[in-house]
Amino acid sequence: MEPHNHSSLAEFVLLGFPKVGHVRGWLFALLLLAYVFTICGNLLIFLVIRVDAALHTPMYQFVSVLSFLELCYTASTIPKMLANLLSEKKTISFAGCLLQTYFFHSLGASECYLLTAMAYDRYLAICRPLHYPAIMTPTLCGRMAAGCWACGFLCPISEVILVSQLPFCGCNEIQHIFCDFPPLLSLACTDTSTNVLVDFSVNAFIILITFLFIMVSYGRIIGVVLRIKTAAGRKKAFSTCASHLTVVLIFFGSIIFMYVRLEKSYSLSLDQTLAVIYSVLTPLVNPIIYSLRNRELIKAIKRTIFWQAGRASPVHH
Repeated sequence: MEPHNHSSLAEFVLLGFPKVGHVRGWLFALLLLAYVFTICGNLLIFLVIRVDAALHTPMYQFVSVLSFLELCYTASTIPKMLANLLSEKKTISFAGCLLQTYFFHSLGASECYLLTAMAYDRYLAICRPLHYPAIMTPTLCGRMAAGCWACGFLCPISEVILVSQLPFCGCNEIQHIFCDFPPLLSLACTDTSTNVLVDFSVNAFIILITFLFIMVSYGRIIGVVLRIKTAAGRKKAFSTCASHLTVVLIFFGSIIFMYVRLEKSYSLSLDQTLAVIYSVLTPLVNPIIYSLRNRELIKAIKRTIFWQAGRASPVHH
C-alpha cells in the first residue's frame, strides 16, 4: 500500500452557496449584518456582566463565558464565508481546512459542556437553594468554565488526526459553507468507515450525554417548580431557566441531526441549512434571548450605557 499523501491536494475549494447567483450581494450583506450584530450583542453582554458588580453571580458568569465563546465560535467560520461570497477564488489550504474544522468542533464541544454546566447551576439554585451558595462558589464556577474549555479543545483531536492521514487524490471541491468532517470524508479516496465510526462515537458521547444531563436537570427543576404553591413563585423560577432552555433546544436540535449519524452526509441543502442554524443563527439569537427575557440584564445594560454616557458628557459649572 502506498503511503498516504495529500501533496496533489494542497488546497480545497469551498463551494459555499453555489446556487445563490445574482443574490450573492444580498446574501453577503445579510450575513455581514448578522455577524456584526452577533459580535456587538455578545460583546455587550460579556462586558456588561464583567463591569456590573450586581451581575457577579455564577449564573451570569456562565452567561458571560457563553457570550465570549460565541464570539470565538463565529470567528472560526463566518469571516471565511464572507470572503468566499466576494471572491471568485474560494480556496483554503489543507492545513487551514483542518484548523478551521478543529476550532469549529472544539468550540462547539465547549459550548455543549458549558450549556450543561449552566443547567447544573440552575438545578442547584432551584432544587437545592439552601446549599447553593456553599456549593456553587466563585472558585467552582471558574473551574467548571475552565473545564468546559479544556474538555472541548481535547475532544476533536482524534478526529483531526485521523482525517489528516487520509489520502485526498481526486476532487478537491468541498460541498459545504465551511470545512467540516462529513464533507471532508466524502472527498477521501479510500475507505472512511473508521473515521465515520470515530466521528459518530465522539459526537454521540459529547452531544447526547450532555443533552441527556441537561434534560434530566430540567426534569427535576420542573418537578420542584410545579410544587411551588404560588403562581408568582412558579413564574419567577421558570423565568430564570427559560432563556437557557431556549438556547439549548435551538443549538442541540440542529447539531444532533447534523453530527449524530452513521453517514458521511445527507443532502447538500439540508447540511447547509443545519450549518447556518448552529453556526450563524444560534450565536445571533443568544444575546436577544438572554437580554429580552432577563430584566436584571436589561437594567445592567442601561446602567452601564448611562454611566458611560455620564462620564463622556462635559461637566457644566
